[in-house]
Amino acid sequence: MKYEIFGDNLPAVTINLETGESIYTQSGGMSWMTDSISMETNTKGGLLKGLGRMLAGDSLFMVTYTAKAPNQSITLASSFPGEIAALNVSEKSYICQKSAFLCAEPSVNLSIEFSKKISAGLFGGEGFILQKISGNGMAFLELDGSLKEIYLSPGEKIIVDTGSIAYFESSVTYAVETVKGFKNILFGGEGLFLTTLTGPGKVCLQTLSVPSLAQRLIPYIPVQRSN
Repeated sequence: MKYEIFGDNLPAVTINLETGESIYTQSGGMSWMTDSISMETNTKGGLLKGLGRMLAGDSLFMVTYTAKAPNQSITLASSFPGEIAALNVSEKSYICQKSAFLCAEPSVNLSIEFSKKISAGLFGGEGFILQKISGNGMAFLELDGSLKEIYLSPGEKIIVDTGSIAYFESSVTYAVETVKGFKNILFGGEGLFLTTLTGPGKVCLQTLSVPSLAQRLIPYIPVQRSN
């Protein structure tokens, strides 16, 4: 599959499709396309899988775009400033941040991945529900800010703010843990939980978290007060 990622920090990806080739994306994901591409809207895997995708930040319905003639193209844009990552999942599967999925070939599976700890599920924010992509083919992720790839050796660990995780190989284990120390919890600015990633495998971190950015903007949003 041929593709081009463009747009610097406001990225989009144009994917070239030959006759019979398809990609799928969440409802409303397409920006523009040539005129010999058909679209089919469905829940892709049934209602339960669709509801699971909603928990992970995607839409209930997915749309499959299929080329009906040679040399067709479709363009999908990221919904937030950042980068688009192209991953070949034929050899490895990946765990991704919530809402990372942009589009993929039909042979790629999209599912949800839950944090192992119940406490993280209640309070861990971005660390609670993640997305998992597996199967065969290309997948494209929309990620926030700039990206930094790190390879962890077997047993090597890195401690990360949960909102800074873009994606990691499924060979990497993760644990959402409580920040230690009363003063650290109250004044450390990192919330109640941090995520520990343990190798082996590749980890990709992002410099921006949409929930964190939104939280920082709240004090500057005008509030209309009733008389």
